[in-house]
Amino acid sequence: MSKAEKTKAFIIEKTAPIFNRKGYAGTSINDMTEATGLTRGSIYGNFSNKDEVALAAFDYNLSKINEIYKAELAKQNTTREKLLVFVNVYVNFLSHPFPDGGCPILNTAIEADDTHPGLKKKALAGILRWKQTIIELIGHGIAAKEIDPSVNPEQIALTIIATIEGGIMIAQASGKMNYLKLIMKSVEKIINDLVK
Repeated sequence: MSKAEKTKAFIIEKTAPIFNRKGYAGTSINDMTEATGLTRGSIYGNFSNKDEVALAAFDYNLSKINEIYKAELAKQNTTREKLLVFVNVYVNFLSHPFPDGGCPILNTAIEADDTHPGLKKKALAGILRWKQTIIELIGHGIAAKEIDPSVNPEQIALTIIATIEGGIMIAQASGKMNYLKLIMKSVEKIINDLVK
């Protein structure tokens, strides 16, 4: 990497947790300069504006989650085990290098809904990619005769994602991690019920 690329990557790495915790509106240039130790001019010498930093920070945070999923999925053999990865990662998020501030899809989707079209688009792309991953896993499970062929893969994928994200939101709002564990038991049941 060139010096400029290294600086850009450094800015993204240091500001990504702040954007994930405080959101786009709550993150100031002072937050960015404090986190990086760089001047405003140095940050904006590498990025056109705060929007560009926020978009890159979202990509960085999402890539951290995707790396966790990829590593955990590779350890599993059956479709059921692979689908349960999505439950286990969130229930045991403290044992993974999770982005500071929690799930970037949930955080960004809620904040950017009416305020930041670029971030909203990235959050939606993250959801759709997640949905597609689950649909493909279910498809492989059906082909391997592990999953009942009468299930609707898209419906199951959306239900799993909505329940996980809703569980995270309830746990964050209440401060009660046991609520998340209870909700994840419901996701686990949905997955177990798919198996023939």
